[in-house]
Amino acid sequence: MSKTAETEGALETRGIEQVPDQERTARTRELFPTWVGANISVLLLTMGASLVVAYHLNLWQALVVAVAAPIVSYGLVGLIGIAGKRGGAPGMALSRAVFGQRGNLLPGSLIWVARWGWETINAVTGAYAMLSVVDILFGVRANSVLDMVMLLAFVVATFAISGLGINAVQKCNKYATYLFGVFSVLVLVYLVVDTDWARVFDRSAGSVAAMIAGVGLIAAGGVSWIPSAPDFTRYLPRTASAKGIVGVTVGGAGIVVLPMVLMGVVMAVSTPDLASAADPVSFLGEILPTWIAVPYLLIALIGMLLINSMSMYSAGFTAQTLGIKVPRHWAVSVNAVISLVFGGVLMLVATSFMGSFIAFLSLLAVAFSAWVGVFGADMLRRREYDGEAMADTGRTSAYWYRGGFSPAAVAAWAVGLVAGLMFSTSDWFTGPLATNNVIGEYGLGWVATVVISGLLYLALPKPAVVTPGKPGGPTERAGVPGQAGQAARPDSLTV
Repeated sequence: MSKTAETEGALETRGIEQVPDQERTARTRELFPTWVGANISVLLLTMGASLVVAYHLNLWQALVVAVAAPIVSYGLVGLIGIAGKRGGAPGMALSRAVFGQRGNLLPGSLIWVARWGWETINAVTGAYAMLSVVDILFGVRANSVLDMVMLLAFVVATFAISGLGINAVQKCNKYATYLFGVFSVLVLVYLVVDTDWARVFDRSAGSVAAMIAGVGLIAAGGVSWIPSAPDFTRYLPRTASAKGIVGVTVGGAGIVVLPMVLMGVVMAVSTPDLASAADPVSFLGEILPTWIAVPYLLIALIGMLLINSMSMYSAGFTAQTLGIKVPRHWAVSVNAVISLVFGGVLMLVATSFMGSFIAFLSLLAVAFSAWVGVFGADMLRRREYDGEAMADTGRTSAYWYRGGFSPAAVAAWAVGLVAGLMFSTSDWFTGPLATNNVIGEYGLGWVATVVISGLLYLALPKPAVVTPGKPGGPTERAGVPGQAGQAARPDSLTV
């Protein structure tokens, strides 16, 4: 991230307020390592194995899934990220303009709670990576006490990075990208030489429904980043290319997701129980030689630290938009404590890590998609966001609407969320419409959520779009953007 008014590498003190134009000096290409770092996760290997073991796909079908998933999910991340350069504020702060000051508490609370689960999964995976390294190097087997020590160490390290702010996260992502790339090439070379390719290519094809459901499985991780996308683009100038934001986002994610998923597919041939293992990391020590496994696990550990740091960084903003009136770096500590507690429960009690993870992903995608549908539809008519109105949480705010709520946004969000859950199935919950129809059988509950909430929001009458600088006195008719600031808005992509 380019230098701003705050010293690069220092503690970031800016919270959910709008970033002044003079501080918005970042460059679009700097998003690339951000989204590379957001995907340096050994869980992608495990999900790739699931495509073979649970979804019964062959290599070519898995290739299609691995290409399509990041295009779909991170394409949405990039599109929503455009709002960050338009408004110069985090995603859940911009969301106040859509849902109203009070209405935003509804999706904000759900997204915040969903982040607890995501951060817990990441923390547990990171702890398992440390346990595996200790086992390989020193022969020390995991036990309950060591589990908790490693989990605590991981959460503390995550809090330290995310608490420092955007500059620290971006710098760590940059170096982790180089290291991960080098050792991933080594792993790929080893697999090419060591794999029984006849077994890989001889697998029969799975169903089209399984392929589409597989896309949803891999895409769910990307969908979880969509509300956070503006958090990482708010330092971009208003003149930043919209196409560039989308392209760099998809490229950064895809360059990691594609090889990682395919590596998991190949590994599943020699380790078919990988997809159902209670520990999703230790298998690397069994498949790879020590000289590759140890550094790769350490890099994977760094990757999980960065992913959780990015998630907690965004969660701090979400907590602030919910009214927790503490500095951002202290708001992050709330999620750190929660992930520590929940992570301990998962490591000590859960019998199937991957089963719990997939069940969580299926519901996580729906929870985030309801917000995506409404917010994305609103971007079609809103080109600017009023910083003063976002910061004013009282009745004087231009985003107060009716009693603090935008009826159209809240209603569309609620209906889309309920409809998506009705079409979803998981180990924890199965909706009444999850069978005997294409949407349910193909795992498209999250897609249905986006479409239903977005279309309903477009159809319902909405408050007028407020011109920045004139809170309480909108100068634009609902659905018809005005001309204020148009000269500074070179969006080359219509959204």
